[in-house]
Amino acid sequence: MWCYRGGSISTEPRINDRIRVPEVRLVGPSGEQVGIVPLAKALELAQEYDLDLVEVAASARPPVCKLMDYGKFKYESAMKAREARKNQAHTVIKEMKLRPKIDPHDYDTKKGHVVRFLKQGDKVKITIMFRGREQSRPELGYRLLQRLATDVEDLGFIESNPKQDGRNMIMVLGPHKKKTEAMAEAREAQAVRKAEAKANPGKSQNAAEIDELDEDIVDDGDTAADEGIAEGTVEASAETSSQV
Repeated sequence: MWCYRGGSISTEPRINDRIRVPEVRLVGPSGEQVGIVPLAKALELAQEYDLDLVEVAASARPPVCKLMDYGKFKYESAMKAREARKNQAHTVIKEMKLRPKIDPHDYDTKKGHVVRFLKQGDKVKITIMFRGREQSRPELGYRLLQRLATDVEDLGFIESNPKQDGRNMIMVLGPHKKKTEAMAEAREAQAVRKAEAKANPGKSQNAAEIDELDEDIVDDGDTAADEGIAEGTVEASAETSSQV
């Protein structure tokens, strides 16, 4: 935040000698109410307790100040904010593109990616791309979408029914598992893997662990974009490209 003169406006509370009022309403180290005391007396008590006098409510009359270890308070506040960001859940829409006449091997591969996305608690946008004469056979795309929805019904549900959008047919699958639950399970699994790695330091990473690397969008050589959504609001769109 900047003032019109170009200098920064501090958002930190005033402490100790920076407090410029004749008297304050003082709160003790344990939260007890000391009452209204002269500023000099409050500063004297802060020195006795080897603590800081921190202005916690500047708009009050008189301002409310508390005796505390300000350095420790700032550290604990930063750690709480960090933990809150770590546990924040962001629902993401992944995209998977298929052809109406996809071969069985490709179908199984892409279904595997859809399964992984749903396990992570993310939504999946399935796009069937019609080309040429395929546009006259929309039922092929509809049947493929219904088949995929049935194959993953244990992990997700049809949030948006199949609908035609130009040369494409689109369906959105939503996960049964909440994002926060998926994140918690992922952290537990990561902790287990770390413990196993420490117990077996010579053991290399196997193929199953490599397959867990996140491929945001997989399609038939086409480039797609992730649509990042947090609480129903678009956050970001990142270009990625991967090929099965």
